[in-house]
Amino acid sequence: MKLAFGAIRPCNTPPVSKCTVSMHYYSSISATPNHKSITFPQFEVSCSSLKHDSSQRSLAAAHSVKLGKRWMEFQGINNWEGLLDPLDDNLRREILRYGKFVEAAYRSFDFDPSSPSYATCLHPRNSLFSRTGIGETGYKITKNLRTTCGVKLPRWFHKAHPNWVSTQSSWIGYVAVCQDKEEIARLGRRDVVIAYRGTATCLEWLENLRATLTDLPNDRAVPKEDAPMVESGFLSLYTSRTEACPSLQEMVREEIAKVIETYGDDEPLSFTITGHSLGAALATLTAYDLTTNEKAPLVTVISFGGPRVGNKGFRSHLEESGSRILRIVNSDDVITKVPGFVFKDCEMARRQAGVHVDGLPGWLQRCVEEMQWVYADVGQELRVSSRESPHHVIKKGDMATCHDLKTYLHLVNGFVSSTCPFRATAQT
Repeated sequence: MKLAFGAIRPCNTPPVSKCTVSMHYYSSISATPNHKSITFPQFEVSCSSLKHDSSQRSLAAAHSVKLGKRWMEFQGINNWEGLLDPLDDNLRREILRYGKFVEAAYRSFDFDPSSPSYATCLHPRNSLFSRTGIGETGYKITKNLRTTCGVKLPRWFHKAHPNWVSTQSSWIGYVAVCQDKEEIARLGRRDVVIAYRGTATCLEWLENLRATLTDLPNDRAVPKEDAPMVESGFLSLYTSRTEACPSLQEMVREEIAKVIETYGDDEPLSFTITGHSLGAALATLTAYDLTTNEKAPLVTVISFGGPRVGNKGFRSHLEESGSRILRIVNSDDVITKVPGFVFKDCEMARRQAGVHVDGLPGWLQRCVEEMQWVYADVGQELRVSSRESPHHVIKKGDMATCHDLKTYLHLVNGFVSSTCPFRATAQT
C-alpha cells in the first residue's frame, strides 16, 4: 500500500525461509577490468568474472521442505489454483530453486567476443553447478544444448565483420536429471530440468526481431483460424540446424527419449523446463514439442520475463496437450508485452462480428491480423512489480533492470499477494 507521500510500505508478514539470490554478474553496467559487455540498441547483455562464497548453502539444504504427495500441485496439475494469490511459500521456494538453474546457465556462458571459446559453455558438465556457485543441487547434467540461428547472412557480411558477429550456433543451456536419493524423496519424484539462458549473440537478436507468426507443424486437421502459429524467430532458433550441429529440437527430443526409456516405467517422473527472456520462449516451445510429439509425462514450464510466443490456436493446443505453464511477469518489464498485439476473446468475437474494438482503429486491427501479429498469452500468470519493491528505484527508460533475472528472483522472493505486494522480511 502507498503512504501519503508516495513511498511503498512493505507488508509486515511473518518471516519465511530465506533464499539468497545473487546475480550481479550481468546486472551491473559499470566498466571494470574484469567486466565484459556487449551493447545492443536499448539493451545490454553483460558478464563479469565471479568469485563465489564457498560457504554458500546448497540448493537441497536451502529448500528442505518435503513436497511429498503434493508435488503434482506445485508442478501445476491443477493450474496452481489457490497457490498464487497469496503466493504459497513452498511454491515460492520451488520457483526460486528453478530460477537458480537459469542463473547457472547465464553464468556458464562465455559472453566475451574476444575469447576463443565465445558462445560456448565455460565449465564441464560434472562441475558446472559448483563452479557457478549455486551449490549442490542433487541433479546431474546429462546433455549440453545448443541453438542455431536460421538467419542467412550474405557472404560479404561474414568477411566484413568479426566471427563473433556471425556466430551461428551457440550454447543455450542443458538437461539435468535429479540423481540424489534424498532430493528425489523430498520432491516426491525424479525431476528432469531443462534450463535455457536468454538472448546473447547478434544473430539471436536478429531472430528475436522476426516477430510475424508462422505455422507450426501439426498433424491434426484443424480449421485455418484455429491452426497453431508461433513467432518466426523463436521457431527458427528451436528447429534450425547445420551440418555440424543438430537443432535444439533434435537434441532435446533425443535426450528426453533416453530419460523416459531409463526411468519412465520405474518411478514418478516430471519434466520442468525453465528459462528467462528468449529462454522462456524456447521453454514454451519445448513443452509443446514434448507433450505433442514425445508424449512425455507431466511437463511444467517455469518462465521468467518471457515474451509472447504464439497465437490463440497455439494456446489451445498447449492446453489440450496437458502442458502446465507458469509465467512470472514483471508489470514494468516491456519484454513481456511484445511481440504483437493481444485481443481478448470477447474482443475477437466482436471484431469477427464487424464491431469496432475500443482503443484500436478498425483499419489498424485489420492490418495487425493480416500481418500475423495477433498473439495470445499462455498458461497461468504470477504478476509482480518492480514498483512495489522498496529496494528498487526505477529510472525512466531503465528497461534492462526491470527485465533482469536478478530482479525477477528478488520480486518473487518478496511477493505476498495482490493486496500485499511485498513483505518486509524479504532480502534485497
